[in-house]
Amino acid sequence: MISLRKLSVVYLAAASSFALAVGFAQHPSWNVAAHDGAQFAGEQGTAAASKLNRYVIQPGWAATRVASLALFDTVTNKFAAHDVDVAARKPAKPVVVAKAKPKPAPQKREQVIADLAPRAPANSQPHELQSPSLRPPILESKPHVQAPATEPAPETRVAEAPKPNFTLAPQATVPVAPKAPATIAPPPLVDTHPPSGVELARVAAHFRQSLTKEMLDNFELFLFVSKADRGSAAQRMYVFQKQASGDLVMLHNWPVSTGREEVEMAPNGTLQPSYTPAGYYELDPKRMYVSHFSGQWHQPMPYAMFFNWQKNGYMTGLAIHGAHGDDVGLLGTRSSAGCVRLAPENARVLFSLIKNNYKGLMPKFAYDKRTATMSNQGVLVHTPDGSLQMAEGYKVLVYIENYGGENVVAALF
Repeated sequence: MISLRKLSVVYLAAASSFALAVGFAQHPSWNVAAHDGAQFAGEQGTAAASKLNRYVIQPGWAATRVASLALFDTVTNKFAAHDVDVAARKPAKPVVVAKAKPKPAPQKREQVIADLAPRAPANSQPHELQSPSLRPPILESKPHVQAPATEPAPETRVAEAPKPNFTLAPQATVPVAPKAPATIAPPPLVDTHPPSGVELARVAAHFRQSLTKEMLDNFELFLFVSKADRGSAAQRMYVFQKQASGDLVMLHNWPVSTGREEVEMAPNGTLQPSYTPAGYYELDPKRMYVSHFSGQWHQPMPYAMFFNWQKNGYMTGLAIHGAHGDDVGLLGTRSSAGCVRLAPENARVLFSLIKNNYKGLMPKFAYDKRTATMSNQGVLVHTPDGSLQMAEGYKVLVYIENYGGENVVAALF
């Protein structure tokens, strides 16, 4: 294509020269007009140049343009026929499917000829047809109209702070002692429904009837928990201490929270029961923690004391522990995941009381090998000679019952 353009330029120059020679030969008046234009100035010179442009330049340019178009078509057709012939002779190549690329639009022949034509200067005004002439055309000057100036938007500048003209002396670094983590005191527990003296005596008599002689003889501290949702004794823990005479003295009675008694989705994504099963339990001496966290329910368990109870081959997660955060305000209602919750201060008192005073030998509860479950019905293990089997632990018995404080003796009559 580049060679074709060069050939067209050469042909255009030769054709232009030839057209001028033929014109001057056939029209002697052109010579006179050209001679007049060269000798005279002013209006006569301008008229001669105009005649030369009209009778010589324009006809020659038109003839040259027609001949150039014809030559362009002839050469293009020959090249196309040659390409087709060469493509037909070459063996076919395997077709490779490639990503299509945008092809440049083919140039029209009018566009090629226009590109070869002389162009007006950049600062000249557009004309209908720019044709070559012997001298540059005389352009009429037009008044320059200045576009209305638009005021630039005011720039927003941020004032820079003045730089100090002085330097600061290096200050000595003073080591700062790390601050101790702030401890948030739990909200004070208000026992809104403390049992009366008569109700406490009724609870003590009821609990005494729930113990066997072996239980009373082999345990020293008794924790009676009511899991009832209503009644004067409901949702409370009663702490009894055995005296040397065998009598039971109530040391504390505190509000508690037992399980919600439902099957629900735990925070770890598993379905878990939130039941607090009734029965007799011992404390596990290997699972006593001042600070513990439940991975199943994602909750802190301060002063946790787990039950020594195995069910279906697994040690259960039931425990007595302190409430945390908003759970303190729910004491006195069924709101736990199955454990027995106490106020944090009461849990600390009970934890310290058991750890410091009641470590010793405790009787073992029966174990069913068929179900891999430890009895929570108060059945103790005996040796062949009839004595109790003992193990190291805490001499503390926990009894949980759904008891609301009813007068059982009065209900019989």
